[in-house]
Amino acid sequence: MEKLNKAISVLKKGGVVIVPTDTVYGFIADAGNKKAVKKIYKIKKRPKAKPLPVFVSSIKMARQLAEIDASQFKILRKYWPGKYTFILSRNLPDVGRRVLYGQDKKTIALRIPNHAFLQKLLKKVNRPLVQTSVNISTQEPLKTAEQIMTTFGENRLVGLIITVDKPLKSKSSKIIDLTT
Repeated sequence: MEKLNKAISVLKKGGVVIVPTDTVYGFIADAGNKKAVKKIYKIKKRPKAKPLPVFVSSIKMARQLAEIDASQFKILRKYWPGKYTFILSRNLPDVGRRVLYGQDKKTIALRIPNHAFLQKLLKKVNRPLVQTSVNISTQEPLKTAEQIMTTFGENRLVGLIITVDKPLKSKSSKIIDLTT
């Protein structure tokens, strides 16, 4: 519970958190906080033109951000929560919609992770979180706590690092485009 509360605090203050996921370690930040999203791009040395995927807590939250038709809904229900990130057409911001940073204007990549800690975190913050693998852009994702601490432990732009004892052995999530 202490890690959860610390992560919530860092995210609410516009910070970046490193967390284990059901795939690889990920950087997460509040998708509605421009400064927080910019930090991830800077930490990873990621090109600004490359959009960031987004964790959501539910299909209901996904529908606030993307257009989801009946056939897409069936696919999402089958594979979420899980290791699949789906590209969908954006619900462009208007009155009552959430403005997100680090996103493409026409599409958005969404995922509901199958990870107990992240599901609790997403429900508590009740906001979409940008997320991307923990690495320098174009390099392989880091799999161990030691690699993460060596690479990002001294980085002042990272507000909190949460690791587990065993290396994460999974691959990054599979990205499937549902817009075509």
